[in-house]
Amino acid sequence: MIAFLIKRLMHAVLVMFVISIISFAIQDNLGDPLREMTGQAVSEAQREVMRDEMGLNDPFITQYLRFAGNALQGDLGTSYFYKQPATEVILRHLPATLELVMASSLIIILLSAPIGVFAAIRPRNWLSRLFMGTSIIGISVPVFLTAILLIQVFAIGVTVDWFPSDTQWGSILNGMLSTDGGMPSYGRGELTHVAGSWSSGFFTADGLWHLVLPAISLASIMLPLFIRLIRAEMMEVLQSDYIKFARAKGLGLGRIYFLHALKNTMLPVITVGGVQIGTMVAYTILTETVFQWPGMGLMFLEAITRSDIPLIVAYLMMVGVIFVVTNTLVDLIYGLVNPTVKLAGKPA
Repeated sequence: MIAFLIKRLMHAVLVMFVISIISFAIQDNLGDPLREMTGQAVSEAQREVMRDEMGLNDPFITQYLRFAGNALQGDLGTSYFYKQPATEVILRHLPATLELVMASSLIIILLSAPIGVFAAIRPRNWLSRLFMGTSIIGISVPVFLTAILLIQVFAIGVTVDWFPSDTQWGSILNGMLSTDGGMPSYGRGELTHVAGSWSSGFFTADGLWHLVLPAISLASIMLPLFIRLIRAEMMEVLQSDYIKFARAKGLGLGRIYFLHALKNTMLPVITVGGVQIGTMVAYTILTETVFQWPGMGLMFLEAITRSDIPLIVAYLMMVGVIFVVTNTLVDLIYGLVNPTVKLAGKPA
C-alpha cells in the first residue's frame, strides 16, 4: 500500500506539472488583462508600466518559474478582478460545485444500480425497453438543453395538472409545479454557514429545493451511461458459471443478483465512475451557467470574459487536483471491492 501511494504521488506530481505548464502557456491567448482592469482611460505608456510592474513582459520561463515557486507555497496569484488571492476565490466557490456534484452523484447511484439490474434480469420487459430507449435520449441530449427544458417545465410553471386534483397530495404537487410555486431556477437559496468560507444549502429546505433542478440536469448526462454499463456487465456476469452454481445450490435470487452478481460488475463501473466524477466537474460549467449556480464553473466563465488569468490558471489546477485525487481513490476502492487486485501491480 505504501509503495502504491508513493507511486501515485509521483504520478500526481507529474500530472500537475504538465497541467501547470499547459494552463500557464495558454494565458497569452486569453486576452489582455490590463484592458479589463484599466479600460480606455489609461494611456498605452501607463499600461506598459503596469505590465512591467506585474511581470507580464518577462520571458515565459521567468514567468512560469515565478508562478511555480509561488504555487509550491500555496500562492496561485492574485485575481485581477476580485483583488484577492486566487486560491481564496476558488475555495469560496468550490463548496457550491462540490455540493452540486455530490447531489448529482447520489441521484446516479440511487437510480442506476436498481434500473441497470432490473434491465439485465428482465431484458424483454416493457419497462426495461423504456429505460433503454430513454437512456439513448439522455445520452444524446446536451446537459444545457436538459437544464433549459427543466426550467421551462418545472420552474416557469405549467397550465395543466400533472397529478389528480381530487386528492390531497395531487393538489399539493400541482401547486408546487404551478406558476406561483414552481421550482426555483437560479441561485442556491438559503445557506447555512458550516466552517470558514463554506456555506452549505444541504441543511435548509430552501437550499435543497434550489438544488433539485441543477442536480437532475447534471445527473442526466451520466445516469444513462451508468444504467447501460451496469446492465451490460450484469448480463455478462449472469451467464458465468458461479452464478449458475449459486442457482443450483438454491440461493435466493435477491442474494444472487445483488450480492454475488452485482458486486462483480462494480470494477468497470468504478473505473468509469472515477473518471466521470471529474468530468462532471467540467460539466458544471454549463449547468451552473444556466441556473446561475455560484460555483467554480460560473466563476471560470466569468474569469475568461474578464481575462482574469490567475483565476483561470487556479481553476485549471484545482480541476487537475480533483481528477488526480479521484483516480487515486478509485484505485484504493479496487482493493476493497476485489481483494485479488493488488495495488502494487503484483499478481495475487
